[in-house]
This record gives sequence, structure tokens and C-alpha cells, in this order.
Amino acid sequence: MTPTLPVLVTTIVSLATQCVAFTTPSPILRDAPTVRPFALSAVKTTSEASTTSRSKRIKAFTEWAKENGIKSAGIELSSADNSGLGLYATQPLSPNSLIIQVPTKLTLSAESPKDYNQLMEQTFFPSNPKAYRIAPWWACLSIQLNYYDKIDPVSKQGITLKPWLDALPRTYDTPLHWRQTTLHQLHYEPIANAVSLQKSKWKRLHEDLARSSPEFAARIPYPEFEWGCETARSRAFSGARSVAAFRPLPYVAAASLAAMYLALGLGTVEQAADGAALAACGVVWMDFVLPKLFKVQTYVICPWVDMANHEGVGPGGKVAFEYFADGFSMEVLEPGVGAGSEVCIQYGPRNNDQLLQYYGFVEKDNVHDVYILPPIGKWDIGALEVACGRKVGPGRLEKLDRAGLLGRESNIQLSASSSSDVEAANEIGGVVLTRATGIDPAVLQAMRALVSSEEEWDNAGEAIGNFAAQVSTENERAARLAIKRAMELELESKPTTVEEDENLLRVMNEKTGGADKEELLAVMFRLEKKKLLKEAISKIY
Repeated sequence: MTPTLPVLVTTIVSLATQCVAFTTPSPILRDAPTVRPFALSAVKTTSEASTTSRSKRIKAFTEWAKENGIKSAGIELSSADNSGLGLYATQPLSPNSLIIQVPTKLTLSAESPKDYNQLMEQTFFPSNPKAYRIAPWWACLSIQLNYYDKIDPVSKQGITLKPWLDALPRTYDTPLHWRQTTLHQLHYEPIANAVSLQKSKWKRLHEDLARSSPEFAARIPYPEFEWGCETARSRAFSGARSVAAFRPLPYVAAASLAAMYLALGLGTVEQAADGAALAACGVVWMDFVLPKLFKVQTYVICPWVDMANHEGVGPGGKVAFEYFADGFSMEVLEPGVGAGSEVCIQYGPRNNDQLLQYYGFVEKDNVHDVYILPPIGKWDIGALEVACGRKVGPGRLEKLDRAGLLGRESNIQLSASSSSDVEAANEIGGVVLTRATGIDPAVLQAMRALVSSEEEWDNAGEAIGNFAAQVSTENERAARLAIKRAMELELESKPTTVEEDENLLRVMNEKTGGADKEELLAVMFRLEKKKLLKEAISKIY
């Protein structure tokens, strides 16, 4: 039976709603409601070194926002306790109330894995547009930011972006700018390696772009490029599809053609409905399905929204794309926000390595935090044997090495030359410990094999894969005791204890005139890592 036009329309709308609701793999907010189905993840600026200076430009920014159609209700941009700018409620905010609406035309965006932007290509890469298209998303946004900040602040819609750009931070407090002595005070090699890789990767990318185009080399020197990259990494939110607004013209055209088809007597109502539905499905396919199939990720920097701070658990607001309104919005989550309180969003499941490296702050008792231990190949096997009361038999280490479970050598230069956009805090293949789930199951599997008796090893066919589950009570106890000792040795290797760091942090916070910000963040970071290790040690056995 041929479906009628109403049935087809209902089906199409349902399909569109199902296609646009999604969650993103990195940083993410909660799913948007069905009326705002394009759920987004949001990120925001790091702590600013000159909040007072920026505050003077906020008035001009808010006036610009009103003049250009940005709607805000019940919130203001303010700062508290020298914590930097943020969104604060000027009145009690009830759940589900909209507090920000921003037209898409006021935002900057880039798509990954390729971004096509004719203006940027013609301006900076006229003879080699591919260099822009294949650049990482944060580099593309850096180029856009520098264009509007340094060359021409007027967008293609004829709107000047200068008041917004003037309100952006000009310096960042991330480890990228820290003294080497302060990086050592983190007492944590993975983030030091990650920062080193970040520096190498960004500089090499800038050099490659400069070689590909003299126009880019002449107009965007490295310090400006770095500023743009940091702004993009710390303020962009992402969605796993193209930011395509509702386009009424294709639907109007389809309906008109269907009406003409019937008026001329060319066919039946059902045939006309089929044709109109097919055209509508084509729009849905182009706007929602194809971007998902090709894994298109869109990164957006949105004025007002980018001022929101992070709260890992129980954020006050969430961000969504308004498909029919062609804009972005923020609404209040349960249970609402009290007057005078800050309205935060969640950047996603970000651990303190990520928060410090790209945003310049540390979250206390971060539920998403991780600890990267040295790889098993660097553990003190003799100490583990003493702890678990078993000897590591022949063939075990060799089998683990072939399975890639002993770690690998780090090559910062090779990683920096890679085109992949990864956060490489675990270049050496270290053992990952999370606050949420504890030790990596693959590590427990490896330790069961490592400390197995000859009988257990033979029964498993000398295969690492056969140790995925518990093989015996005695083996399980030995494996967990070995892991526990490895974590204890890691904690004991630190130059300071948890108690010493807590006392030092107290003294620094009470210091007249304030403590050095780099050193304060370093102590906060290493304290959180040691607390995570202690928790894991208490739970492993």
C-alpha cells in the first residue's frame, strides 16, 4: 500500500529527530531535548591573567551582543574571588529555562577531518588551498581568529566581530607557558611529555603551513598562531555532524512541484506525495545522515556560550543547536540555579591532565581523573615478586612484550610530525588507572599471566588471552598484590607526600599577595594525582 503524504511527512520528521540526537566522543554535554536535538559539548577559556583588563571590554561586548541578536536572560558576565570571568545568575533560574540564544551567523566553526572555507583559503593559501583544508580543526579556527582579529573584523554577513574578539583572553596560564622548573614540580612525567609534544607539534605545523604559503607566513607569525590554537582548544565545543540549519526552500519547492504535478493531472495524490517525500528525505540525508556516515565533526566558538566555566558533576546549564532557529542555546538543568550562583556547563569527561594542559585549571576530586603509571616493562619485578610471594617464570615477559603489554619507547619527534590530532599524554603505553573504574582490566590480565605458576601457565596454553578471567584464587591474590605494590612504589617515588602537599597548599593560599600561580597549580595537580593513587591502593586488595 502506497503511504499517504501525512504519513510520509511524519516519518520524515521522526527520522530527522532520531538522526540529530547524539552524543559526542569528546567533550560532551547531555543529550539535548527533542525540540533542540543537536546536542553539543562545550569548552571554555582557561583562567585569565588579566581579568580586570578584560572586564573593561565586557560592556562593549554585551552591547554588541544585544545589537546583533544575541538574547540572554537572568545572567551576567562577572567574576568572583579572582577566579576569572563566568556566567552568574542575576535571579533564580528554573530548570529548562533558556538563558542564552546565539544566531549561528555570529559564530566561528571548522569541520574535521576537512574544513572548506573559501575566504581563508583565498586569503592565506591562494595557491595551495589543500594546506588549510587538511589542517587540524584547532589550526583552522586559529587561522579564522587571526583573520578577524588582525586583518578584517567584518564577517561575510557584514557584522563586525571586534567587540567579541576584544573580550577574548590574550594570554593563557596553561603549562605550555610554564617555566621548566615548575613543570618538574608536577611530579608527573606524562603531562610533561604531553606539553613537550604539544609545543613540538604546534611549531612544526606552523612551519609546514608557512612553507606551503608565503601569504600565511607573512600574516600569521607563530605567537599569533599559538594564541589562536589555545583559544580554539579552550573555547570550542563540538558536535558529531555538520551544523546545518533548517532550509525551508527545498521543502517549499517539493510541495510546489507536487501541487503542479497534481494540477496538470500528471499522476495521483500518492505519486505526488512519494515525490515530495523523496525530496524531503534527500534534505534529511544531506543535513544529518551523510555527515554521520563520514564522521564529520564540527567545532564551534560561540560568543557568550564560550564564557561559561566548567563543573564536572551537576552543571547548571547545557548547550544545544537550534535546528529550526539556526542558532545555539543554553538552558538550565535540574534543579535550577540560585540567584548569585555561577551557571556552569560540563566540558565532558575531562581528566585533570586535559584540564590543566588545555584550560589551565585543576578540578578537585575530579571523578573523571586518571593516573598513568609507568608501563609494566619498567616496573620493579623483584619488588613485585617479594610482594606477591611468587617468582616470574620463564617466557612470561617475552609473551607480554609480544602482546604489546610491556609498553613502548616514546618518540616525541615522530609524534610531533604525525598529522593525527590526539592528546598524547600516554605516549609510552603506561598503565592507565581511573578514579571511576580503577586499574585497566588488560593490566590485571597481564599480571595474572606474569605471576602464574607453572601449572597455571601450562593450563592456559602459555597464552596471555586465557588469563582474561580469574584462573584461581591464589593467582588472583598474587596478581592484585603485585599491582598494589607497583602503585605503592610509584607513590613512594614522589619527592613529597600527600600531607606535605596539603600543608604547602594551605600556606600558599594564605600567602599575602597570593602565591605564584604556576606553582600553585602544580601543587594542586600533583596533590590530586597522589590522592587518586592512594584511593586505588586502598581498593585494589
